Amino acid sequence: MPPHCDSMDGPVVTAGRKALEAGDVKLALAFVPREGEAEVIAAFDRARLVRVEAPAAKEVGDLHFFETLVRVHRAGEGAPYTGLKPAGLDVGPVIPLAERAIETGSATELSSLLCQVVTHEVEHRLARVFDLGAHADEDLDANRAYVEAMLGLQVWAHSLYLAAKAHPHEHDHSGHGHGG
Repeated sequence: MPPHCDSMDGPVVTAGRKALEAGDVKLALAFVPREGEAEVIAAFDRARLVRVEAPAAKEVGDLHFFETLVRVHRAGEGAPYTGLKPAGLDVGPVIPLAERAIETGSATELSSLLCQVVTHEVEHRLARVFDLGAHADEDLDANRAYVEAMLGLQVWAHSLYLAAKAHPHEHDHSGHGHGG
C-alpha cells in the first residue's frame, strides 16, 4: 500500500489545494514541522506568483508546491519522500474507514474491521500452533516447526500490542508503516 499522504488526493495535497485557492498557506502548515515552514512558505509564494501567468505555469507552480509540502511533511515523520502518487490509488480498507470515522465521529466501522482482522489472525496462528504441537514429539524438525509457530504467535501478538499502543508516528521508515 502506498503512503496515503503522498497521493494527489491525500490529506496533505488536499490541504495544499485549499491553501492555494484561499491564498492562505496556514491551511497547509499544520502538515509540516516548524523547521520546514520557511521552505513550504517559499514554495507557496512562488506558486501564488506564477498562478496568474498562464494555465501551464499555474500547473507547474502548484505541482512544485505540492511536492515541497509532501516532501517536508514526510521528512517531519522521518520517512522518505518518493514522489507524488496519482489520485485514486487503492489504499486498502483501513484508510477510508479511518477517514469516515474522523468525518462522522464514530469509531464503529473502523473498530469492527480491525477487531475482525485481529481475531481472524489470532485464530489462524493459534490453530497452526496447535496443529504443529500435535506432532511436535514425532521428531526434532516437527518440534522446531512447533516452536517457531509458538514463538511466532507470541512475537506477532507483542508487536501488534506495541503498534496499537505506539505514538502515531512511531513506525518503520520503509514507507509501508504509515499512511500518513
